[in-house]
Amino acid sequence: MTRQPATPSIATPPEPARPEGLDSPPPPEIGLKQNALGAPAIAFMVIAAAAPLTVMAGVAPLALSIGGAGAPVAYLVAGAAFAIFAVAFMAMTRATGGKGAFYSYITLGLGRSVGLGCGLLAVVAYNALQIGVYGLMAIQTQDAITRLFGITIGWPYLALAAIVIVWYVGRRGIDVGAKFLGVLLSLETGILLILAFAVLAQGGAHGIGFDSFHPSAVFAPGMGGILAFAFAAFMGFESTALYRSEARNPDRTIPRATYWAVGFMAIAYCFIVWSMVQAYGAREVQAAATNDVAGLFFSAMTHYVGTWATDIMSVLIVTSALASQIAFHNAITRYTYSLARDGVLPAYLDRTHPVFRSPARAGALQTVIAVVVVGAFAIAGADPYYRLLLLVNTPGVVGIIALQLITAIAVVAYFARKRLVRVERVAVIAGIVSIVVLGVALAVLISKINLLTNADSTTNTWLVGLVGAVLLAGIAVAQYFRLRRPRIFDRIGGLYDDPHADTER
Repeated sequence: MTRQPATPSIATPPEPARPEGLDSPPPPEIGLKQNALGAPAIAFMVIAAAAPLTVMAGVAPLALSIGGAGAPVAYLVAGAAFAIFAVAFMAMTRATGGKGAFYSYITLGLGRSVGLGCGLLAVVAYNALQIGVYGLMAIQTQDAITRLFGITIGWPYLALAAIVIVWYVGRRGIDVGAKFLGVLLSLETGILLILAFAVLAQGGAHGIGFDSFHPSAVFAPGMGGILAFAFAAFMGFESTALYRSEARNPDRTIPRATYWAVGFMAIAYCFIVWSMVQAYGAREVQAAATNDVAGLFFSAMTHYVGTWATDIMSVLIVTSALASQIAFHNAITRYTYSLARDGVLPAYLDRTHPVFRSPARAGALQTVIAVVVVGAFAIAGADPYYRLLLLVNTPGVVGIIALQLITAIAVVAYFARKRLVRVERVAVIAGIVSIVVLGVALAVLISKINLLTNADSTTNTWLVGLVGAVLLAGIAVAQYFRLRRPRIFDRIGGLYDDPHADTER
């Protein structure tokens, strides 16, 4: 007779069963830092990713030159559209417990093949947004140094210096990055408010008026075109969900951070652009913006506040771009980490730093990619603004809005398949509205893509086509995994390494 092993005196309860297809959470030595972020910190990061000062001083003048006095309304329209999308997006977060943002939610709603295609597109799109801005940041830094010290440094050296700073801050951990971004965001917001209130206190060019909100301005020719700029100004707000594993009480923190971010950007953008209309006059602002796109905000600052404020603004616009770079770097590395955890990308990338608990290996890879791309443009002698910024950024803007549209479709599909339409009727309605609004926004963006790129039609076709090519390539890779590597295929979606939620809820 075989002797039976002794029964322990205290029974150990069995581990709860995990749903089929889900893996165990990451071991402690490779997991991200937990309970590191509250709602304000996450909101700071996603607002910083949008770079309010850079968007206002660098891009809003283009919107004013095309749409005139009605431009402020475009930012409200974009904010309202994204607020509706956020309702559907956050319902998916609450219902699933997933923390992979686009990647996870699209997988749950539309299947693993589309999910992987969108996960890879997210990595490419965020990289395009982040790396392209190094061109803008470099020339802004160059202008600030020349303005303050009278010396000129080549833009490639400044871009490479910025890449190193972004890598270092990202490597130090999410809590360090959040504090750093909070300071930079406060400073850039402060200088914009100083300008806006100075304009209002002095009565603007012809007194304070509200012509921007009159139907004749709202529906003026060109307003449809500036929606592309308005929607692009909110890039990155949806990345709140990427920080779920590092958030405190994520079921409350993530939605709060998302709504705060969208609300802040919509109101702040509209208010600041409206103050510029007051600064130059409703009838004159379009011509002023057309004649001095790069200097519109700086000229207003000098006139209404003083040269000292213009000097400070020239420095803060650099730190605004830097904050954006750090925030997007954090988002990119967490998408990369999630895909590596699933086995889609090399396992080398799914390890975190032993001390800082940051996805340091993914951060190092992103840094190398940035160096290669920026270096290639520098060697080619390309213009850092019209080539590096505009051409590299465009697939990112198109890709993110396309991902938002696909996510809205996934939300409706998920709740319909789970027969939760009645329970989640608000989310489903928000998803349907978002499908229509984002679909129109994407169509308008593509039709007006020349406004973003300043390039010929062939180049524009290639830039937009790249988004579809990456999506289709990701779907093809998923099919390969389904046929040849089914275990990896079953892991697609990043659904299993959330320490706060072991199952779909």
